[in-house]
Amino acid sequence: MTEKQTINQKIKSLDEKTSWFYSDDFSLDESAKKYKEAIDLAKEIRTDLEGLKNEVEILSEDFTK
Repeated sequence: MTEKQTINQKIKSLDEKTSWFYSDDFSLDESAKKYKEAIDLAKEIRTDLEGLKNEVEILSEDFTK
């Protein structure tokens, strides 16, 4: 069973994935796979942030009542 990553962990992972494109390890053969992984992770982060934003809005709404 894999542990659920926090948003910060996902952002760090995305940073590492995108840094690969600028590293000496860059390989054109692997670039499409790495790009897809980075895009999928960015989408996960966006979803997580939208969920967090919704939670904050709900809490803020409850707080003003």
